[in-house]
Amino acid sequence: MLLALHKPYGVLSQFTPEPGSRWRTLADFGLPKNCYALGRLDADSEGLLLLSDEPGLNSRLLDPKHAHRREYWAQVERVPASATLARLARGGLVIDDYRTLPCSARLLDPAPALAPRDPPIRVRKVIPDAWLALELTEGKNRQVRRMTAAVGHPTLRLVRVRIGGFALGELAPGVWRELTAAERAAVFA
Repeated sequence: MLLALHKPYGVLSQFTPEPGSRWRTLADFGLPKNCYALGRLDADSEGLLLLSDEPGLNSRLLDPKHAHRREYWAQVERVPASATLARLARGGLVIDDYRTLPCSARLLDPAPALAPRDPPIRVRKVIPDAWLALELTEGKNRQVRRMTAAVGHPTLRLVRVRIGGFALGELAPGVWRELTAAERAAVFA
């Protein structure tokens, strides 16, 4: 089985709580037994999380050699210039000891209509924000946040909206469903 969950803010991408953690876990969503998350979203990130009970799907989706695309929408401080977007897209940003691969980066204008986050992001009256769409074929720990920070535009809110050819669409935060055969094929397209 292959499931799609719209993971809300404040939820760990695991079923077992961390000792002393304030975050909720996937166990709170009534998911079927014996399924596991394919990849991760940090607790402070939202959006599409796939889960399955099928061994082998994790490497099929996450190994960079398969160049499996994932799209994220990032709300960032200030409006990036086109040169900044080009710098993100060409890759080569050094994050710790890792050099990013090329990706696509563009401004989302108008801003996407998303359900409000609970709690809401911090708002600064004198600093504008903008939404970016970033499509990556890799997924290092907190990569999108580190990339936007490296070019001077810290991420305020991060939502994964697509994996492969399957988009989050209208799936509400905290809701999950099993994918159809056609949707499953789109994930691996």
